[in-house]
Amino acid sequence: MSNINLIDSFQEFKDFKNIDRPTVISVLEEVFRSMLRKRYGTDENCDVIVNPDNGDLEIWRTRTVMEDGFSEDDDLEIELAEVKKIDPELEVGDDFIEQITLESFGRRAILAARQTLVSKVLELEKDEIYKKYKDRVGEIVTGEVYQVWKKETLVLDDEGNELLLPKTEQIPADYFKKGDSVRAIIEKVEMVNNNPKIIISRTAPEFLQRLFEMEVPEIFDGLITIKKIVREPGERAKVAVESYDDRIDPVGACVGMKGSRIHGIVRELKNENIDVINYTNNISLYIQRALSPAKITTIKLDDEEKRAAVYLKPDQVSLAIGRGGHNIKLAGKLTGYEIDVYREAQEDDEDVDIEEFSDEIESWVIDEFKKIGLDTAKSILELSTDELVKRTDLEENTVKDVLDILRSEFE
Repeated sequence: MSNINLIDSFQEFKDFKNIDRPTVISVLEEVFRSMLRKRYGTDENCDVIVNPDNGDLEIWRTRTVMEDGFSEDDDLEIELAEVKKIDPELEVGDDFIEQITLESFGRRAILAARQTLVSKVLELEKDEIYKKYKDRVGEIVTGEVYQVWKKETLVLDDEGNELLLPKTEQIPADYFKKGDSVRAIIEKVEMVNNNPKIIISRTAPEFLQRLFEMEVPEIFDGLITIKKIVREPGERAKVAVESYDDRIDPVGACVGMKGSRIHGIVRELKNENIDVINYTNNISLYIQRALSPAKITTIKLDDEEKRAAVYLKPDQVSLAIGRGGHNIKLAGKLTGYEIDVYREAQEDDEDVDIEEFSDEIESWVIDEFKKIGLDTAKSILELSTDELVKRTDLEENTVKDVLDILRSEFE
């Protein structure tokens, strides 16, 4: 039987990477049954047999033998006189079974069926990819860069499925070229115009969590729990950890001997600074740990407003705020408190509060300095012009004018 026109590429159907063999067989069978219904009005009296190994097809049609002139439905019944020409031994009431060949459907029907078959299998494959990745959201996936565009990068997984890594989900220092290996987390999966769209991310906190699970066996085994992660991708991250076993130091376990465990994570994240902090329910102590490496002198908490006033020695203020304000911002996100940093006054310090210069310096300029913890004249004078421009949103000329005003006070 020449069924080769319809399923000559059965091999490509049965080897579809995301569809199992029984599913493909059921699709094939449904396509053939659709052809039978179009031609005979029904497929109830037909058997469709598809060989799962090579795609060979057999279609058998059964009709009841009726007395001449008593056949009411040619699709289900056949008259005795017609049957006798084919099989003289059959009698009224017997089943007449005949094999239907594909050629009998005609070339046009065969081509239409093949087109339907291809589209159904492709649709099935898309559904399977969607379901597979929908269940894997939050997992790490490794792929190879296939194409780099301005706003996103196309990555192929081991099975050739397309994954999208948008620029917004890349670490600022990431630079990819075709053929590079990429690790990321599956961020979300959605159907767009009937096509699965798989978004992966390297900036999500969950990506850092999965990396810790891979590098630290105690986290994977559940002996250490990651309570919270906050990140400024490529700059700094803070990870709060807690141990369920008093014999295990959670921070030491995460960092490893001489930083052996955390070094791999830092490299993967393009030298992102990672602070591992021992979690505690004591908010005051938690904030102190979160602001590490700065050493805090005093903390005043306002639990209703969720604010913390932190007082530090002058040389600790810049450490608490951190480069670009990342340290204090992440500490606030980690603890859930708005943190205000204040420079602790020294007894022998003849310093002057910045507010006392409000008649010479505009209030919005004073606010810019206070935002980064510089609330006295000497705390501002201790920093260079370049450092002040970098930390605030002020122009260089404005900073120089302020410095001149403050210096004249002490001169």
